[in-house]
Amino acid sequence: MKRPFQPNNHKKKKTQGYLSRKLAGTGILNKRRAKGRKKLSV
Repeated sequence: MKRPFQPNNHKKKKTQGYLSRKLAGTGILNKRRAKGRKKLSV
């Protein structure tokens, strides 16, 4: 039986990494910067 969480770093970076957030065009990173977030993405 497999454990529930099977981490896949490549997939995670593709969906939640810095570049994907930057290319999203919805201002995700700017919002997080404005909030004073220490870490902007994964």
